[in-house]
Amino acid sequence: MNILFVHQNGPGQFAHLTAHLAARRDRVIFLTQNMVLPVAGVEVRIYARHRDPSHETHHYLTDLELGVLNGQAAYQACRGLKAEGFIPDIIVGHCGWGETLFLKDVWPQVPLLTYLEFFYRYRGADVGFDRDAVLTEDDAPRIRAKNAIPLLSFETADWGVTPTRWQKSGFPDYMQARMTVAHEGVDTDLAAPDPEGHLIAGDESYHAGQEIITYVARNLEPYRGFHVFMRALPEVLKRRPQARVLIVGDDGVSYGTRHPSGRSWKSVLLDEVGADLDLQRIRFLGPLPHRQYLGVLKVSAAHVYLSFPFVLSWSCLEALSSACLVVGSKTAPVEEVIADGGNGLLCDFDDVQGLADRLVDVLARPRAFTSIRRRARETCVSDYDIRRVTLPRYLSLLDLVRQGKRVPEEGHRE
Repeated sequence: MNILFVHQNGPGQFAHLTAHLAARRDRVIFLTQNMVLPVAGVEVRIYARHRDPSHETHHYLTDLELGVLNGQAAYQACRGLKAEGFIPDIIVGHCGWGETLFLKDVWPQVPLLTYLEFFYRYRGADVGFDRDAVLTEDDAPRIRAKNAIPLLSFETADWGVTPTRWQKSGFPDYMQARMTVAHEGVDTDLAAPDPEGHLIAGDESYHAGQEIITYVARNLEPYRGFHVFMRALPEVLKRRPQARVLIVGDDGVSYGTRHPSGRSWKSVLLDEVGADLDLQRIRFLGPLPHRQYLGVLKVSAAHVYLSFPFVLSWSCLEALSSACLVVGSKTAPVEEVIADGGNGLLCDFDDVQGLADRLVDVLARPRAFTSIRRRARETCVSDYDIRRVTLPRYLSLLDLVRQGKRVPEEGHRE
């Protein structure tokens, strides 16, 4: 079978799927601007747009122009593939940056499965969630216009896929009717608990069973509650003098905006609370390779995962899979996978005192939470394990879309 994958930064959400398909000897071509992580057996084709959006473009339309430019470049690259004689049996693409817009104009009869990650909303999701953020009268139309790309992309798609029920719920009803929830999954064999886990960071050693608080995000920023976490640390470290903190993440911005000063959120928060912290007990590890970051989870006594109502991070599930005691935020994406007192602990997103109290309790009474850690692991093994759950589900979805068959309704199997 010939399969074309499209993602601006490959392999993205398709890493496990493309690896499996290539291993079974399907021909897999990956069209991308940047192949972040090569996948064995997968052919990579790089495309590049010929320019960036014009400075004169209306700011409501900047994302649309960028998407059209990406879509144009992907279209031209696919015309080249067609000229070489390549005809995919199915196309699987992330539509968020516009690459899938015009692929049906190259291969009109080829089924297209479109990955739909997020539908932007002025109310009920990330926008306006931060009490400190200032919204203007310009924001509502600007945010509405951001949905031009997924709306246009969906018009040519045969079916859509999104990773969580909450993410699906944000899309219009007519789109939800042609979408399936299928998470890409977690490698629960790699993200697994290790009672003997140990980690060397610089000149310090960390071991499972010690009072180690962990926090992970791609970038240290408010969308993932970094500011709330940092504000809770002074009291936690004061009340637990043996506790130490490991923080994984870069200093940029993945979501939302930079601090008005232009400085990193890390430097801003250290200025705010640093004088009340014993910085010798806090280690900023920066971004880490995947296996090293999983090593951080293996020594965690309490793992903090806070998030705006936005896309759920892989790190949340990998922490659960590692049997971490996750202290998370009472926000819809997190509540979809964590039940307070069941497989984790939850507190209000901006409740600094509540977060501090939860962390102190977890560190003071680790044995009291053993069953919660066990259920955290069970959640991932039963619902998100790659080999036994999510990959078979994705392969079934691909076959149904490729053959033009009816996709079962959510919660049903055929």
